[in-house]
Amino acid sequence: MSGVTHPKGFRAAGVTAGLKSSGGKDLALVVNTGPRFDAANVFTANRCQANPVLWSKEVAKDGVVRAVVLNSGGANCYTGPEGFQTTHATAERVAEHLAIGAGDVVVCSTGLIGLLNDRAALLAGVDAAAAALDADGGDAAAHAIMTTDTVAKQVVVEGGGWSIGGMAKGAGMLAPALATMLVVITTDAVVPAADLDKALRAATRVSFDRLDSDGCMSTNDTVSLLASGASGIAPSLEEFTARLADACTDLALQLLADAEGADHSIAITTVHAASEDDAVEVSRSVARSNLFKAAIFGKDANWGRILASVGTTGAAFDPADLDVAINGVWVCRNSGIGEDRDLVSLEERDVTVTVDLKAGEASATVWTNDLTHAYVHENSAYSS
Repeated sequence: MSGVTHPKGFRAAGVTAGLKSSGGKDLALVVNTGPRFDAANVFTANRCQANPVLWSKEVAKDGVVRAVVLNSGGANCYTGPEGFQTTHATAERVAEHLAIGAGDVVVCSTGLIGLLNDRAALLAGVDAAAAALDADGGDAAAHAIMTTDTVAKQVVVEGGGWSIGGMAKGAGMLAPALATMLVVITTDAVVPAADLDKALRAATRVSFDRLDSDGCMSTNDTVSLLASGASGIAPSLEEFTARLADACTDLALQLLADAEGADHSIAITTVHAASEDDAVEVSRSVARSNLFKAAIFGKDANWGRILASVGTTGAAFDPADLDVAINGVWVCRNSGIGEDRDLVSLEERDVTVTVDLKAGEASATVWTNDLTHAYVHENSAYSS
């Protein structure tokens, strides 16, 4: 799969700049070769934002992005003026190689907070990436942005004569807005920047923003969508948004499947809610219950922990009339004992939870994972 270079009009590269102690690939470059350079971006809602986010938010304002450069091995967050200068210098070096303005270069970084990236190594990596740009470079780029990821995440979605390609990194700190993730999505469809923005916000709302692995929000989250227009085909906004949502959901579920140390991937769906916001609130409350997540790790269908989480929300429901199913077994009926919980098998990785509020017609799904010994180990040993 060529990921970001599957659509026409894109080149990419992934190289080793020496930022990772492992010696693996750690710098990626994705370039839009046109003929159009429309773009849309969404960033973390965390008020504590990394230098690349501060830079890229300004780049994104005019709806034109011609290149995205990404490094793993250091988040360049809370590194002071020197760190921001490194971000600026990185964009400038990319711009020099491509004969474009630095103001059209989105910069992304991922890794530990409070770690200054070696500027000389980073710029040498940009030089190497620029020299290695290739129409089949998507796979190398996807591998270069990995941190604690165990696999690269890529997607391709076909339209009618046009396509969408994408890559993502992330394996923990997965919580709205977005996740601890960097995502680059490309398309060769003809889509003006204003429409790209509408489509991207609609797509992320039902995909990345519904991914809640551990309730922790990153400082570096970036999703960058680039449109080359190289197919010459202009799909309807409705069609493009639907295909983009498919691509984002696919990547989101790949992120969930690679969540640090997880044994189970859990889809929590709240149905018959008075509003979509209520449904999201209830599903997210369950997703953030460490007691519930620990129970799933222990293969214990403890539905009481689900009801306890539902009760902390402001959603409309009758506390005396709730139903809960785990893997299709309705273990709770009318806020009382339902089918035997021993009928629930939690041996497989995928788990479904359904909460019926009996208050309306809205529904929403939030994805999470269980809380395991391995997750605690991964996040206690990560910086050593």
